[in-house]
Amino acid sequence: MYDNLADLYSIMVALDHLETAYVRDSITADAYTKACNKLIAQFKTLQETVSDVVPDLEKFMKDYHMTTKAAFVRLKVGVPATVVHGGSGEEKKELAVFHVVQHFITAMDSLKLNMRAVDELHPHISELMESINKVNGLPPEHEAKIKVRTWLVKFSSMKAHDELSEEDARQMSFDLDGAYNAFHRFIQQGNKK
Repeated sequence: MYDNLADLYSIMVALDHLETAYVRDSITADAYTKACNKLIAQFKTLQETVSDVVPDLEKFMKDYHMTTKAAFVRLKVGVPATVVHGGSGEEKKELAVFHVVQHFITAMDSLKLNMRAVDELHPHISELMESINKVNGLPPEHEAKIKVRTWLVKFSSMKAHDELSEEDARQMSFDLDGAYNAFHRFIQQGNKK
């Protein structure tokens, strides 16, 4: 048990340092994304083992006097900052738009095919968020970004085998449709200029 708690502590500290390095531009976006994904995966694997002892990560941080707020936020979101906010690679606008549309369609089709498990839907939503962030000029608080980010955060609080209820699946479908339409309007407005 103590080894597992020590591992959890070290993952939190390492992730916090990684977040700081990324913010200070001491690490490339690609290296950050790769390392962050690895630490998040390690955390999720370890979380299953220690969930009885550490049901609340905030309490764990308080009990051990940890000041790893950046790591806590990253683990709560469940994906690297480059996925949520962009910053990983540059693409031509046409290619970026193509990828966004492709990922929207894939995510919406997954719901139509009655995929409901987190491990089935999360990769599609994560890829969609990453592709949205590669579209230059899309405001940070654009409806498409907000709605997709909301589902990413929701998935990160669930286990891989958890499934969306029928109501949640319907809401997600509605949100994705609204986000897609908002994104489409943004692209149309850009082409009129």
